[in-house]
Amino acid sequence: MKKYIKPIISSSVVVLMLSSCTAMTGGATNGGSTTNNTGMSNTAIGAIAGGILGTIVGGTTSGNSHRGKRTAIGTVAGTAIGAAIGYSLDQQAKEVAQVLNTNVDNNPNAEQDKNKELVVSNTDKFVKIMFRDPMMFRTNSATPTPSAQTEIRQMIPVLQKYNNTIIQAVGHTDNRGSYSHNQRLSEARARSVGNTIHRGLNNPVYSKGCSYSKPVAPNTSPSNMALNRRVEIYLYPNQSAVIDPCIK
Repeated sequence: MKKYIKPIISSSVVVLMLSSCTAMTGGATNGGSTTNNTGMSNTAIGAIAGGILGTIVGGTTSGNSHRGKRTAIGTVAGTAIGAAIGYSLDQQAKEVAQVLNTNVDNNPNAEQDKNKELVVSNTDKFVKIMFRDPMMFRTNSATPTPSAQTEIRQMIPVLQKYNNTIIQAVGHTDNRGSYSHNQRLSEARARSVGNTIHRGLNNPVYSKGCSYSKPVAPNTSPSNMALNRRVEIYLYPNQSAVIDPCIK
C-alpha cells in the first residue's frame, strides 16, 4: 500500500498546479501563441505540466533498476503531450479568429465591450467564440440570419483540421420574460447554431441553453441586456476539458 502513497501525493500536487495555471487566464496573442497572466503561452504551460506529470508517472512506478530511464521517458512523453494540447488550442483560436476577421482577445472584459459583436478567446482547456445576438438572430427567432450562417460556416474548414475537437454551442438570453420561455429560446438558438456547424463536420457537436442564468452584465439597462443575448461556441480537445457553461 505504501508504494502508492507517493504517486497519489505527487499527482495531487500536479492537480493543484494545473488548477493554478487554469485560473490564471487572460492576456493577448504573442506570435500566434496566446498568453495568459503568467506571461507564458498555453503551449508552454501544457508542456511544463505534462512534463511534471510524466516525470511522476515514470519515477514512481515500482522497481528501482530502471527508474531513471522510466523517469526520463515519462518526462519527454508528458512534455510532448502537454505541449501538443496547448499548441492545438492556441492554433485553433488563432485560425478561427483569422477566418472571422478578428484577433484572439483573452481580456476578461472583452465580452462586456458594447462595440464587440464577436470575441474569440482561449484558455488552456478550450477555445470560445462568442457571437452577440444582434448579428445572429432576429427578435424571438431561433434561426440564424443569413450573415450569421455565413460567419458560422467560415469556421468549418478550420474545424475540419481538428477532427477530435468536441464542439458545444451554448445559448444565453437576457431576463425579460419567464425563465422557462428564455430556456426554450436559448436551447433552440444553440441547437440551430450547432446544426449549422454539424452539417460540415464529423466532430461531436452538442448544444445547451442557459436561459438568463449566466449574464455577462447586470440586466439593468437595454445596453446590458444586449450584452447578455449571445451564443457561445466552445471547442474542447477532449471530454475531460468539457465544462458546464451555465454555471457562474
